[in-house]
Amino acid sequence: MRILLLDTNHPLIEQQLSGKGFVFDADYTSSYDEVLEKIRNYEGIIIRSRIPLDKNFLTKASHLKFIARVGAGMENIDIETAESLGIKLINSPEGNRDSVAEHVVGMLLILMNRLFIASNEVKNGIWKREENRGDELLGKTFGIIGYGNMGKATAKRLSGFGVEVIFYDILPDLSDEFAKQVSLEELQKRADILSLHIPLTDETNYLIDEEFISKMEKNFYFVNTARGKNLKTKALVQAIEAGKVLGACLDVLEYEKSSFENLETENQDLKYLLDSEKVIITPHIAGWTHQSKEKLAQVIVDKIFKTT
Repeated sequence: MRILLLDTNHPLIEQQLSGKGFVFDADYTSSYDEVLEKIRNYEGIIIRSRIPLDKNFLTKASHLKFIARVGAGMENIDIETAESLGIKLINSPEGNRDSVAEHVVGMLLILMNRLFIASNEVKNGIWKREENRGDELLGKTFGIIGYGNMGKATAKRLSGFGVEVIFYDILPDLSDEFAKQVSLEELQKRADILSLHIPLTDETNYLIDEEFISKMEKNFYFVNTARGKNLKTKALVQAIEAGKVLGACLDVLEYEKSSFENLETENQDLKYLLDSEKVIITPHIAGWTHQSKEKLAQVIVDKIFKTT
């Protein structure tokens, strides 16, 4: 089986698959059109996010048997077309769920205890104690939207913090020892902290907007390690200004390029977030640890073996 690698990944992918007779071509620089010219020569593709696999691409990939996405999100792939053509879709959310969960907790602790602000002040000769008084997680209700791999891992990490974890998911009967499933209305009524762990779909695009935020009964902290366009940035800015959102931890932004490698533009809403002491922003690295790189690759290899 001949496989095209479109993004760099952990070398174990090539090492282990080569041992089973798979043949590889690596192309990390060609454009969409250049890859399109040769895609009919391959039975498998391993990607992250560099090139969109749309309907036009997939219909020309006449020998393609599988697409393996090293990561969780599949929005860069025309899933409906792929399934209609009998192309098997593989992803690896199990590989970086732990790093995402730790990132969520880490960002919240930094934000709520003003650790980054206080540290920078001390390094600049400023010693403020009362102004840097923190806010504890203990006793709060932590609301999760999306209880898949990432949501469950986050709830598990929170089990020692003395918080009550509740979640909303479109699938039923997902409650476990770490979190209780509730309606969206109950989550909006009770949550002190809201964390997103959902894919980007037509239904979740701008899920968190002015209307959603207005239905949150409490002032709350907001965390997004899912996709930037799950959130309407302008709505978040307005909520922070109004005091409805106490602070935000954002690993993803509405303005990211589809490859997640940079920002498309700057505007006033983005500038507000970048300048605000109530916002922590990281460059889409919640699932980006040394350990997750290897785990993501191993999950992909194991699933390819099972598929082929």
